[in-house]
Amino acid sequence: MSFMKLAAERYSVRKFSSRSVEPEKLATVLEAGRLAPTAANKQPQRIFVLQSEAALAAVRESTKFHFSTPLVLLVCYDEAKAWQNPFTGRSSGEVDAAIVTTHLMLAAASLGLGTTWVGYFKPEPLIEFCKLPAGIKPVAMLPLGYPAADATPSPMHGSREALTATVKYL
Repeated sequence: MSFMKLAAERYSVRKFSSRSVEPEKLATVLEAGRLAPTAANKQPQRIFVLQSEAALAAVRESTKFHFSTPLVLLVCYDEAKAWQNPFTGRSSGEVDAAIVTTHLMLAAASLGLGTTWVGYFKPEPLIEFCKLPAGIKPVAMLPLGYPAADATPSPMHGSREALTATVKYL
């Protein structure tokens, strides 16, 4: 599948089957995250594969947007590893984690898996369950699994601004 077709067809899956994700497919998705570009190639991303019953209970405690998937990827970054912009003082950690998460999502879609980006979550239950040190910052959760047979894109999925509304040539 071409990249443009993948980008157009990938959608946020909110209804999943109970089918387990094969270890080889999970490994491919995680490898795509490892290959994602990060500022100064610092690679501050830290990904936690939450799949045990206890881990999924922590996910359910953290958000209502868990969609009962067989596994969830928690994407974080390590503050100590993230590049610091010397002009603004800002850390690249959240942007790096976002780039990694996008790679994970697109790789999953290329393998017939579904995901949805969850940013609406209380981090404390996950920090506690994963025993995250203070410098490891959760950014996104990615429920991952096979879409249910009747899963469909949101009605807004195909609604996009025209390029002329979002791009300016100077």
